[in-house]
Amino acid sequence: MKKVFITRRIPEVGIKMLVDKGYEVTVSKKDRPLEKKELIKVLKKGAKNGGYDAVLSLLTDPIDKDVMDAAPTVKIYANFAIGFNNIDVAEAKKRGIVVTNTPGGGADRVAEHTWALLLALTCRVVEGDTYLRKGKYKGWDPLLLHGTKLAGKTIGIVGTGRIGADVAHRAKNGFAMNVAYYDVKRNDALEKEFGAVFYPSVEEVLKIADVVSIHVPLLDSTHHLIDAARLKLMKPDAYLVNTSRGPIVDENALVAALRESLESGGTRGIRGAGLDVFEFEPKLAKGLAKLPNVVMTPHIASGTGESRIDMATMSAQNIIEVLEGRPAKNPVY
Repeated sequence: MKKVFITRRIPEVGIKMLVDKGYEVTVSKKDRPLEKKELIKVLKKGAKNGGYDAVLSLLTDPIDKDVMDAAPTVKIYANFAIGFNNIDVAEAKKRGIVVTNTPGGGADRVAEHTWALLLALTCRVVEGDTYLRKGKYKGWDPLLLHGTKLAGKTIGIVGTGRIGADVAHRAKNGFAMNVAYYDVKRNDALEKEFGAVFYPSVEEVLKIADVVSIHVPLLDSTHHLIDAARLKLMKPDAYLVNTSRGPIVDENALVAALRESLESGGTRGIRGAGLDVFEFEPKLAKGLAKLPNVVMTPHIASGTGESRIDMATMSAQNIIEVLEGRPAKNPVY
């Protein structure tokens, strides 16, 4: 009987798919991310009983050489996530282990959440909510909490995969914005459909955009892609939104830029930021939580019942394909 280990409970539909195939499925009893040493311990214990054939992992699971050594029988690590930077893909490839992800699982939802953060920033929703709850509202005031109009402004999209393209669609058709973008290769469809303008460097996009939205995977080349030097290129009245991966933005540098805006009356730094992901997740950079010009959510951008079910189904199907001797549906290499 083939054995599957799931590092944390996922929607039941995914578990049922594996059980219905006759697999022995073990789900971690800890309702939290497993530490590396805990994961190794579980896998070593499984190895003493014939070993696991597959691991359904989450983006919080560090799957590196040590973890792979603890589970020599594993044929596939099926990541329950769009990203897969938690897995040493090169090491897995060297060992002939398949690595899969869940592309498109919740992509439209992440795009929606990107806009939720952006609108909360530009309409000052959180500030207004707090203002009311504290009993400060004394009646209509023509100078109270001015927001920012988006129509006619330019959104700069860094990374135009499914999510970035969806954000561009909503920007152009929903808010009458101009679309500029940077990617490692030109997106002809984006240019044709939305009149998007390609810029050959991140720096050029940062200089001209009123809003910058980040949608690239976390790689060595994208770590701190948005650093102190690049933040200084942005307009002082611009906004930054990140719903991709936390370490793409130098969070300490971002705190400094946001604080500089407040201290200078908006003449320096950047006006605001919307974040669903964090560099030191689950911890926040020092001072970030105290800033009124940042809107934050706890890594929930893809979190709907529908999207989580899609991701569970996709992960389980990837495992089934590999264990039945067929190519995975969503290999990352």
